[in-house]
Amino acid sequence: MTHSLENITSLEEKVGQMFAGGFEGLTAPDYLLDWLARGHVGTVILFARNIESPTQLAALTRSLHAAAKYPLLIGIDQEGGTVARLRDGFTESPGAMALAAAADDQAARTERVSRMLAEEMRAVGINWDYAPAVDIAYTPGNPAVGTRSFGVDPESVASFAAAAVAGFEAGGVATSAKHFPGLGKTAIDTHVALPTLDTPVEQLLMHDLLPFRAAIEAGASSIMTTHTIYATLDAELPVTLSPVVIRRLLRGELGFDGVVTTDCMEMKAIADNFGAGESARLAVEADVDIILFSHTPAMQAEAYETVLAAVRDGRIPQARIEAALARIGALKSRKAVTGDGDLSSIRSPEHLAIAEEAARAGTVLLKGRMTPHPPTPSSRPPATTSFVGALRTQAGRGGASIKQTTTWELSNALVVEFASVLESGIVESGGQTGLGKAVARKRPGTHTIALTSARNEAALSAAIVQARQADVLVLATRNAHLLPDQLAQARALMQAARRTLLICLRNPYDAPLLADAETIVCTCGDSTPSLDAVVDVLLGVFTPTGRLPVSLLKDSQP
Repeated sequence: MTHSLENITSLEEKVGQMFAGGFEGLTAPDYLLDWLARGHVGTVILFARNIESPTQLAALTRSLHAAAKYPLLIGIDQEGGTVARLRDGFTESPGAMALAAAADDQAARTERVSRMLAEEMRAVGINWDYAPAVDIAYTPGNPAVGTRSFGVDPESVASFAAAAVAGFEAGGVATSAKHFPGLGKTAIDTHVALPTLDTPVEQLLMHDLLPFRAAIEAGASSIMTTHTIYATLDAELPVTLSPVVIRRLLRGELGFDGVVTTDCMEMKAIADNFGAGESARLAVEADVDIILFSHTPAMQAEAYETVLAAVRDGRIPQARIEAALARIGALKSRKAVTGDGDLSSIRSPEHLAIAEEAARAGTVLLKGRMTPHPPTPSSRPPATTSFVGALRTQAGRGGASIKQTTTWELSNALVVEFASVLESGIVESGGQTGLGKAVARKRPGTHTIALTSARNEAALSAAIVQARQADVLVLATRNAHLLPDQLAQARALMQAARRTLLICLRNPYDAPLLADAETIVCTCGDSTPSLDAVVDVLLGVFTPTGRLPVSLLKDSQP
């Protein structure tokens, strides 16, 4: 039987509600079930490592909710696009940049997509989403933001943040706008090191904080902090541990009285500089409500015991724990999971249609011209279908255009896809060859090759030989602008090819570095619907109408 947080009298249980933990495997380990039963943990975070199918996941969350002495938050990173833990068996969606790239209906579409994702989370017993990411995409060199961002214009990002929050919350899951107060200018991934920024306070107030204000006004249940030092606010402590940033800026200046949660405290930005117990104590002292340790039971236990001891000896006032408990209790009462969800909503025709429409709207034809074909009676275009690419260059704004039309058969094309992604905790699995699979589904027999960013001379040489023989090279990159070996291989392939159609599957920042391609298409992410959309572009099913919400210049800061 689940008890109300209002009835908690034990200090051990009150402190326990402030901790979130993750685990390995498809079923909950005994130690976690025991902690839940004793009230020593209040939130569980799930990753792809915990998910096999909707049915399995629903059974897992039922076991967690049933074991918990008090109402439970089950959280997950389901931003859509690049960062999404629910994939196989669920409706995937395009990510933030693709939603922002649409030419029209942007806010309404973002709200629809977010609500769709929330409904599928809620169906499997998940009631807290660590989304949306509302960081501003200032620079191509940021390894952690990219297509997770709604763009470079603060007011535009703010409008998308509000729409995403509205959709997720209406779908039944709590939101967590992140990463406060914004990590758009960092060149270091907090998974691997601790960044320091010297952003002026005035710029934070006028730019970076606008999306957070909008998210709060739209009803965001929580805010997630970044493990970054903002030297102009606190030169000693990262935001997650800084009372100056959390208490004075977030609580005071922005007036936020909801739940504040940390990002994972096992990320190296924190773990390499603070012990588990020390970081947890500092976070509580800074006015954080929920402290997240995603992986290691020993660190979870150390953090809990350290905070408990600090309250007992008076270093942390008990009033601080009571305030956190009140916020957590209010959130849990709004989003409590009661009973089983309806799995029939998962991958429903309506949800799949929402994702497909959004992915098509967010596909950008950056260079060239693609002409759709008349519809054919069959659902699959005939094997002889070709697509038309037109190279168009302009001599400055309003300059006369020069058009050069070329036609080729997709059956005579070579598709080369760079499969690896940046090695980071943000993306759980690399080595994707999703475009090749999408091409195979829609155009069986098309020749596809997957290369990795790590240079393999034998594989590259073989691909170059085939590129010379093909009528056209369809070259799909993934963040070549951040991966020198991938960029060098891409250039070698283009030099060998008769002509190239470039597809930027992740960030569009690859495009200016490979600008010699006759045609350039940006998907603004490589989730399944975006991959299907770009294959439909190749097959002439539709012409992209999206517009990039970021600048392709080296630095887009105001």
